[in-house]
Amino acid sequence: MVVTAVTDGRTARAERTRRAVVEAHIELLRAGMLKPTGAQVAEHAGVSLRALWVNFSDLDTLMAFTGAEMLRRQDELFVPVPPHLPLAERIDGFCRQRARLLEFAAPYARAAILRQQFSEELRRHRLRHIARVTDEVRILFARELSALDERRRVRLVYALGAAATWGSWAVLRDELQLGVDEATAVLRQSVTCLLACVAV
Repeated sequence: MVVTAVTDGRTARAERTRRAVVEAHIELLRAGMLKPTGAQVAEHAGVSLRALWVNFSDLDTLMAFTGAEMLRRQDELFVPVPPHLPLAERIDGFCRQRARLLEFAAPYARAAILRQQFSEELRRHRLRHIARVTDEVRILFARELSALDERRRVRLVYALGAAATWGSWAVLRDELQLGVDEATAVLRQSVTCLLACVAV
């Protein structure tokens, strides 16, 4: 009984430490520190550097945990666009929501890009993000996609997904320096034009 209580206490403390470290990491990323050191994260979290490394074997592991937490928070923000709406309203709802979620994830996404070429876990995490967008596309635009043969349907899903994921958003926001509203308008035009091919 005593051993169990001690074990439970240690487990709870470890979980609190992990949560504090991940939260500190997110806050530093949001502050513009794309490559904070372990020491900086530990200091911001109010834990020892040793405690950080006991719970996270390296910075890539911390990035993976942070990415999982960001994905969980994005899921909380996600509100499905009703598939029965007229096409123009579905496109608008989809693009507005993608802009909101991409802006929310932007600090983490910018930091992950710097590390993902060296981390298989971060690459898998990015693929999970892309899969969620393409799944949403398949559901939201099922009516239009059903008019296409399999090859064209798959290509259109990929095209819409590519237009609405971080890589394209980063070009609009970071490279072209567009504001959120203008970047959203470009995304809306891209999605509208891609779906117009269904009628061709």
